[in-house]
Amino acid sequence: MSSRIQLLSIDFDGTLVSHVGEPALNRQCVELIRELQDVGAIWAINTGRSVDLLESGLTNFEFQIRPDFILTTERDVFRRGGNGDKWEPFGDWNDRCARDHAELFSSAQPVLAEVIDFVTQETKARLIYDSDRLEGLAAENEEEIEHIARFIEQARGGHPKFDYQRNGIYLRFCHTDYHKGAALAELARLVDVARDNIFAAGDHHNDISMLNGKVAAMPSCPANAIPEVQNAVRNAGGYVAQQEHGAGVYEALLHFVKS
Repeated sequence: MSSRIQLLSIDFDGTLVSHVGEPALNRQCVELIRELQDVGAIWAINTGRSVDLLESGLTNFEFQIRPDFILTTERDVFRRGGNGDKWEPFGDWNDRCARDHAELFSSAQPVLAEVIDFVTQETKARLIYDSDRLEGLAAENEEEIEHIARFIEQARGGHPKFDYQRNGIYLRFCHTDYHKGAALAELARLVDVARDNIFAAGDHHNDISMLNGKVAAMPSCPANAIPEVQNAVRNAGGYVAQQEHGAGVYEALLHFVKS
C-alpha cells in the first residue's frame, strides 16, 4: 500500500469507538490502520482521556493493535516506553504544559471563583477536582453545558489565556495554547511529519483544533460528529463521512488513501 498519510491523529470515544451500538470497533478500520502502520505511518490516539483511562479503554475494547503515540487529556504527548508497555513523555512539552497550567490556575483564581459560584448557585452541574485543583465539570445535559459555556466566555474576558475544552456534557478548564491541535502539532514537529501528510479524525468540540486545517491537511469526521465539527471539516476542505464512528473513519481513510 502506498499512501501520503504519514501520521494519523484519531479521537477515541465517539470516533474510533462507538458507545451506542455494536460492534464498538469497526474491524475494517482497525485493519486499515494496521496496514498503514506496516508501511511506516505513525498512529496517535488523540483523546480527552488520561493515560490510565485510555489504557483501560484499549483493554476493554480488545484492541489488537497499539498506537505509536498517545495524546492525552487534550494536551499531553506520550510515546511508547523502552519496554513497549509503559508510556513516557516525549520531549519537554508535558513539562511546559504543566508549568503553564500551574501559572494559569494561580493567576486565574478570580475567574475560577466566579465560575464556581455560578455553577453551584445557578446550575445542577457537578464540579470535578484533581486533588485540590478544579479540573472541570459535568453538566446534566447539553442545554446546561451551553449555558455554562456562555457564562465562562463572559467571565474569561479579562483573562484571555483561560480557556476550556468541551466534549458532550463534560468541560475541562485549560490554557488557551494547549489543546488537541497544539499537541498534534508538537508531535508532528518531533517526528518530522509535514502538515500535508497528516490525517485527523474527531467528532466533538474538543477535536476542532485538529480538524480546522491548520495542523492536518486531511481532516475528517464520522457522520455522528456534531454540526460544528462537520462545518469545520468542510471549511478546511476535509472529508465528512456518511457512516458513523469507526466505519466513518475507515471511509475517510479510504478517501485520502485513494486521493
